[in-house]
Amino acid sequence: MQAPDFSADLYREVTDFAQGTPSWVHEVADVGTDAGLLLFAVLFVAGWWRARGLDARAMGLALAAPFAVVSAYLVSEVSKTFIEEERPCRAVTGAVHIAACPPQGDWSFPSNHATIAAASAAAIVVAWRAMAPLVLPLAALMAFSRVFVGVHYPHDVAAGFLVGVVVAPLVALVLMRAAAPLVGGLRGVPVGAVLLGRGAVAGAGSAGAGGPVGGPVMAEPHAGMGSMLGAAPLDEASVTMPDVLGGVTRRQGPVP
Repeated sequence: MQAPDFSADLYREVTDFAQGTPSWVHEVADVGTDAGLLLFAVLFVAGWWRARGLDARAMGLALAAPFAVVSAYLVSEVSKTFIEEERPCRAVTGAVHIAACPPQGDWSFPSNHATIAAASAAAIVVAWRAMAPLVLPLAALMAFSRVFVGVHYPHDVAAGFLVGVVVAPLVALVLMRAAAPLVGGLRGVPVGAVLLGRGAVAGAGSAGAGGPVGGPVMAEPHAGMGSMLGAAPLDEASVTMPDVLGGVTRRQGPVP
């Protein structure tokens, strides 16, 4: 596959700019493309730990996240073998690059790094939505860094990013359907309870207790008022103002 001219031109602009940046920026960009993947691994562990106190669906998503990333990576890697696009660090005349150019046969399209970064971010967001402001910009920065260090065209990382954000959430949701019932069963076993936690405990008045979250519970106040007024407990559906006044009248005489 021949890279499109617009992408080759943009590649030259980005790599020329990169060459003009300080040497410490080169080092950060070169190391950061792999270090970011380690950060995602740490977030997978944090997501599993967090899900120990949540329901089986949340734990299922946390466990499915790494497998979803591997699935996206396999789609990217298999695509490379069919498309066979040469790396820009060899194909572009006069190309300058910060990172070492990968060996012959290590094809360029799509970018595996961009795929893994985007898939990791997408899988984490599906399982832990509050992390989106952190992981999505991080994935985009990691994808861009592959062009910055000179080993991918811009269209390589754009395609890899798209593969990651599409494949990983779909796989995570499919795997969650199979994993959630299994999690529920394993939580009843001592070893499973240690690894998977015991899940969320539904409180009074919560959706897990059979009612809306934060919904009012009126039976106890009515019963308490009936006791204070000396009247027999009434069904809450039949409590009216005449009933209450009637209780007062019986204790204190006619209402003036």
